[in-house]
Amino acid sequence: MQPFRVHVPDEVLSDLRERLARTRFPPSLGTGWERGVDLDWLRRAVDHWRHGYDWRAAEREMNRWPQFREQIEGLQIHFQHVRAGGLPLLVTHGWPGSFLEMSRLLPLLVEAGFDVVVPSLPGYGFSPPPGRTGVNAQVIADVWAELMSRLGYPRFGAQGGDIGAAVSTWLALRHSQRLAGLHLNYIPGSYRPDPTLPPPDAEEQAYLAAAEAWSAAEGGYSHQQRTRPDTLGVGLDDSPAGLLAWMGEKLRGWSADFDRSFTLDDVLTHVTLYWVTRTATSSVRLYYENRLMPVHLREGERVRVPTAIARFPLEVPMPPLSWIRRGYDVVRHTELPRGGHFAAWEEPELLAADLRAFFADRR
Repeated sequence: MQPFRVHVPDEVLSDLRERLARTRFPPSLGTGWERGVDLDWLRRAVDHWRHGYDWRAAEREMNRWPQFREQIEGLQIHFQHVRAGGLPLLVTHGWPGSFLEMSRLLPLLVEAGFDVVVPSLPGYGFSPPPGRTGVNAQVIADVWAELMSRLGYPRFGAQGGDIGAAVSTWLALRHSQRLAGLHLNYIPGSYRPDPTLPPPDAEEQAYLAAAEAWSAAEGGYSHQQRTRPDTLGVGLDDSPAGLLAWMGEKLRGWSADFDRSFTLDDVLTHVTLYWVTRTATSSVRLYYENRLMPVHLREGERVRVPTAIARFPLEVPMPPLSWIRRGYDVVRHTELPRGGHFAAWEEPELLAADLRAFFADRR
């Protein structure tokens, strides 16, 4: 297991600034965020990225916590690991996030006594792109289980949102004896319970219709990533402004209060991480792989690990509790007063408190 420190070569940062200087912006219609990224915001953000943003300061912040890389099943995995002497807790991010999502949550968990492991998904940030196809959330769950074994943790808790919720769900399905508990602030979009159960009731049918409507109105990004990631990736890997537009729109659209939760430097750190590691294409490929291996429970199958659901009010689409209970053994359900999709970043204190309460009796 190799210790890891973040340091991007100067020439990579110089190339980034040169590309930003050559950005060709489309003409603005003055429609704000109505049709996608606000092009006036994008111009200001690109100018700050060139002239005001300090990646070296971001590197120093990342290097505050111990980081490592480990080779597992042909994949090189980057992860943060902080020992505090208590229950090991494995926390998995999603897209367009990264291990940076946990920056505000990690110290709170360490303070609460958890041993915290925050890996980067394969092909995200400092976990290099897989050299093969077929690396989906189920495969990643097996890699995570092996990582925890190598760290000396036969038993641990798992937490996840977005793609991290899918990985954590597969962990519970495939390695249930290892998990002290499962904590989710999102339910995988592909989740479908045992098909032999009774048909959805009225509330569940309303949710399924609402989820379909949300996908039609907001899910264009997902359809492209699930079906033609390599076509999209050419632009994302070649144009930093294009990458900022693609990711920045989602950071804004899925957060409860973008201006409160993210400074412009925060946004640029998240996007620069993808740029300097050249993992934009590999990150969206995971959508393609997960489409081929959805979280569809078979007859008689369910997540039998005790599960906690933290529901942040602006997380959409989020199913009703009855639909979740069809496939998960839910023992705790918390309605949080505020927050959106990026819970660990937006409301770390609320998420940490719910994790402490859930795992208090499972240590």
